[in-house]
Amino acid sequence: MAVLPGDERSGVRRGLGRLSALLPVRADVEAVRRAPGRDLIAGLTVAVVALPLALAFGAASGLGPEAGLATAVVAGIVAAVFGGSNVQVSGPTGAMTVVLLPVVAVHGPGGVLMVGLMAGLFLIGMSLLRLGRYVRFLPVSVLEGFTAGIAVVIALQQLPVALGVEAEEGSEKVWAVAFDAVVQFAHEPHAAPVGLASGVAALMLWGGRWRPRLPFSLIGLAAASGATSVLDLDVVVLGPLPSTLPAPSLGFVDAGALGVLVTSALAIAALAALESLLCATVADAMTVDEHHDPDRELFGQGLANMVTPLFGGVPATAAIARTAVNVRAGARSRLAAITHSLTLLAMVLVAGPLVSALPLAALAGVLFATCVRMVETGALRALLRSTRSDAAIVVLTFGVTVAVDLVVAVGVGVAVAVVLALRTVARSANIEQVPLAEEDGQDTQGHALLGEHIVVYRIDGPLFFGAAHRLLELPDVFDVDAIVLRMSRVTSIDATGARMLADTVARLERRNVIVLLSGLQPGHEDVMEALGDVETMRSEGRILHDTPTAIARARQLLQDAGRAAPVTSPDTAAGADGP
Repeated sequence: MAVLPGDERSGVRRGLGRLSALLPVRADVEAVRRAPGRDLIAGLTVAVVALPLALAFGAASGLGPEAGLATAVVAGIVAAVFGGSNVQVSGPTGAMTVVLLPVVAVHGPGGVLMVGLMAGLFLIGMSLLRLGRYVRFLPVSVLEGFTAGIAVVIALQQLPVALGVEAEEGSEKVWAVAFDAVVQFAHEPHAAPVGLASGVAALMLWGGRWRPRLPFSLIGLAAASGATSVLDLDVVVLGPLPSTLPAPSLGFVDAGALGVLVTSALAIAALAALESLLCATVADAMTVDEHHDPDRELFGQGLANMVTPLFGGVPATAAIARTAVNVRAGARSRLAAITHSLTLLAMVLVAGPLVSALPLAALAGVLFATCVRMVETGALRALLRSTRSDAAIVVLTFGVTVAVDLVVAVGVGVAVAVVLALRTVARSANIEQVPLAEEDGQDTQGHALLGEHIVVYRIDGPLFFGAAHRLLELPDVFDVDAIVLRMSRVTSIDATGARMLADTVARLERRNVIVLLSGLQPGHEDVMEALGDVETMRSEGRILHDTPTAIARARQLLQDAGRAAPVTSPDTAAGADGP
């Protein structure tokens, strides 16, 4: 038996330790024991809401409604057990269908299996590399705008059903579909679906304030189903369900197609990671004491996407609509998400006839109420009133989420937030002439230093690409023979800042001005050394530890060059306050 070297053994141990940190722990079981009754009710509530969504998204993927059910059942359980959130609910989502439709059309179910397997491997790799933590850097303004936008998108998606009209086919924009639904409704109004949707939503919103612990969503759905049956209302019901889930399958595609499918797999992995982590962050904000593990969430989603296609399902991700229903229904642990999946399975196998009689408009009402509860109006108003930058990011992220796409919205929101943050940081940087005479109260020394044609400039803040061009635009200096650039207050420096500093020094030297640097920090000096900008200055003794020494060195260099002015006091440098 081969023995691994020490370094390899330690590497294996670290890898196994990292993997074990992503697996379920005892705290998961303890969380289940806190309030199992509330978790069971929440799971039942989510299942009723998730059923039509699973059927619809499965059909939209091109594999049929049974694929959506398989995804909701299998991915819901796997992601709940291995994921990083106690209240997250996973399943098929509308965003996935855009990526999956071309795969199904060209490669069939085998292509979906391969894409799911590869996407799952990518997600597991991301979790092992600990990439999930970076979603925590998302600005709260992006998250609030995204959440509000998602709430509106979900409501717009349900509008055709609530109005009792056929949704427009061929349009990917939810606002276009909703607008067409309103036009159709204006020409041919249908009172029954509107009444059911608004009645269920109103009952949930009112009941949630009156008795938060009661499952008013289930009460509303039962009342709507009874009213539809008794009054013989002309509304669309859910209809017959598939009698069983698909059996496990191992259909694959040709090896030559793998290269083409990698692109789709990467897109699905990125989408699943982004949606799941954002959903978990939103769920944390909707709860009091829940905090998800982002890397474990990626691991759970990776396993779910590897297993689900084996049962005929499609790639899955956490779903904000279902998670929001779960949280608002009182979920406290993973038991709720597992109950949701098992309930869906029971609906398919046992209660198909009862579920098939549910009015779709009533289900739309459940989602309408959920959308209202998703938006924290107080936090949203506070952000809009805080700063113009935060308000702009909230509005922009919200608008792009509704008008374009949720992934694009997050990218745009983060990009704008970064640009605005860089602008703020750049504005905080400045350069100014050090008022030596004012600092030590000895005006004669300040005048003496000026009389020697030596000027000290202090640079404050980061010397980086966003500020370097403005920061190093020194004012025109006349009758100056030497300039000391005081660097002790420079907080950071990048390659652009170092290059701009070198260009500034070269420009001044072409004007026969001697430039010295004082207080240059070791880390900043390393950046400049890498670019080759300090070797000459160091060899000539023009990089000094502190400002007084730099001033003394400037006098010496001017004297050596025969350009020294008369000195009235040997202590002229005392006015400089340190490095």
